[in-house]
Amino acid sequence: MDTIDIKKNLTLPRRSLLKGMAAAGTVLAAPGIIGRAVAQSGDVIKLGAPFHRTGIGAAYGRWYERTALAAVKLINEQGGINGLPVELIIEDDGTDPKRGVEAVEKFSAEHKVDAIFGHLFSHVSAASAPRAGELKMPYFLCSEAHSLAAGAFNRYVFQPSISDVKSQVSSMAPWITDNLGKKVTMIYPDYAFGYDHRDNLTAAIKAQGGEIVGDIAIPPTETSYTRYLPRIPFNTEVIYHVLVGPGVLTFVKELGEHLGSQRPEIFGFIDSLEAVSFDIPQLAYLDGTHFWEAMPRYAQPNQTSFDKLYREKVGVDANGASVDDAKSVATFSHMFSVWETLFAMKKAMEMADYKGPKQKIAMLEAMESITGFEESNEFPQGRKIFNGKMHQSFAQQNISKVVDGKLKVVHTVSPEDTLYPDEADYTKMSF
Repeated sequence: MDTIDIKKNLTLPRRSLLKGMAAAGTVLAAPGIIGRAVAQSGDVIKLGAPFHRTGIGAAYGRWYERTALAAVKLINEQGGINGLPVELIIEDDGTDPKRGVEAVEKFSAEHKVDAIFGHLFSHVSAASAPRAGELKMPYFLCSEAHSLAAGAFNRYVFQPSISDVKSQVSSMAPWITDNLGKKVTMIYPDYAFGYDHRDNLTAAIKAQGGEIVGDIAIPPTETSYTRYLPRIPFNTEVIYHVLVGPGVLTFVKELGEHLGSQRPEIFGFIDSLEAVSFDIPQLAYLDGTHFWEAMPRYAQPNQTSFDKLYREKVGVDANGASVDDAKSVATFSHMFSVWETLFAMKKAMEMADYKGPKQKIAMLEAMESITGFEESNEFPQGRKIFNGKMHQSFAQQNISKVVDGKLKVVHTVSPEDTLYPDEADYTKMSF
């Protein structure tokens, strides 16, 4: 366990604090929430971060941690939350469901944190979210699983930044069938995250008049893929791939060797190449193929000042790699969710005048009252619609094309086009 000990006197005069809040990203909220709580005194806000430092999610965990440290540093430089400094406590969950639950219990019983954030892999969050509810611990996901929006969790669980798989897949399916083809073969990881892709892509492609002609599930711990690839049907027009884990680069290399020069169209989730450089000869065949990106790895010609500041603070260059090591490629399309989730938590705590656990319910109700976040330094990925009933954000999605070994955004889906009818209403649950 590491504790990021920030003991500087960061308490600001009330006038300075209000000025800082006004300068922060705009948040839309229902009336009657702000100022509802009666603040109690405290000396620090403790946030627990269970990151995937080891296991199949280690590449993500390394960058999630780096992003969280940068965000907390900035928050404290700006005066903390309600005048209180933020202390970040990190535990390694090993990308393991059992250890994920143990981390939640440790944060609650031992560290006595105010809230937990950061779980990504869906099999870990699926195990940890129910325990967070039992412990009445605010638990903020930086994942993409549809389970939360589908009503599988509880009132203490939120996902205020990154969109879930259903909204990602359903909003991009029309572009896939219109531009690449209607006969699709899916290759996905054989666990909950992959099943979200399988189920929602099947429905979305069918709704566009297409069909799934191939369905290939691969264990996320697999290290060789040659025995799976012959199962790609000959009538495939589009290969849709999304894999995670330490073997992703091997998968993409072996896919290219299997397909040769007569490949169908390829649409991949960047998950299959997160933290992997495109500058590898075996990946040259990917030129002209397409990828989903939540946040573009390469700075685009229309780069915003928000994207620029975010890269500077986290230490990422215009190619999505560490400024200290060009070979260390970031998990850029996912790690923004850590940054934005911290600022979403900060906003809810400010709305509730949060100073400690006595304002916990007020903070959760404040979070539920938020209806969106404007694009800003705090939300550099873009504008968001937040559904307080489902506890889920909906954001823009990007489709990028590989051009000369780099990803160029060719299509962007608006947050409105990622919406789907409510599937849950957590506000009807008791605390």
